[in-house]
Amino acid sequence: MRITGGEYRSRRVKMPPGIIRPAMDRMRESMFAIHMSHYGGSLEGLSFLDLFSGSGIVALEAASRGCYRVILVEKDGQKRLTIMENLKILHNQIQSKLHLMSVEKFLHQPSLGITFDLIHLDPPFPMPHKFGYIEMIVEKELLSTNGTLTIHYPKEDSPLAVIGDLQCVDIRSYGQSQLAFYRRITSPA
Repeated sequence: MRITGGEYRSRRVKMPPGIIRPAMDRMRESMFAIHMSHYGGSLEGLSFLDLFSGSGIVALEAASRGCYRVILVEKDGQKRLTIMENLKILHNQIQSKLHLMSVEKFLHQPSLGITFDLIHLDPPFPMPHKFGYIEMIVEKELLSTNGTLTIHYPKEDSPLAVIGDLQCVDIRSYGQSQLAFYRRITSPA
């Protein structure tokens, strides 16, 4: 697999052992084109949280396009060495950290004390209640005021229009999967 855009474009990314469903190239390219359009053509200086990281390819794509901090959460210990090897692609000025734990445990930490401009969730497709993770993110106030949250899910699932103070503003289809974009509800001026 290769990074699709930005500074590290075309760099190879290793695939970890075990079950993995990497985000399609076309989906990653589209997702980041939408993000860059929303943020004025650049992700420079933004932070990125990658939940259910797998190989780390989505976080690497974010860093390649300018995110200065990427945090990855993956519970499968077999994937650790591969993710750490993949993160070596990044320059030292990019802050990166892998949390080897379940997403639930990460989100239930007493105080994370940080917010993220971009949050991406890619839970296993068979997982029930995957949109409940968004509720946890809203409760912990992990998404910055002008942030965007994305969730990758199977086409047969239906995203909620509103979760807490986040509203689904866009849905894109890619074969049998979809990507929903959530942003904070803004009150009329």
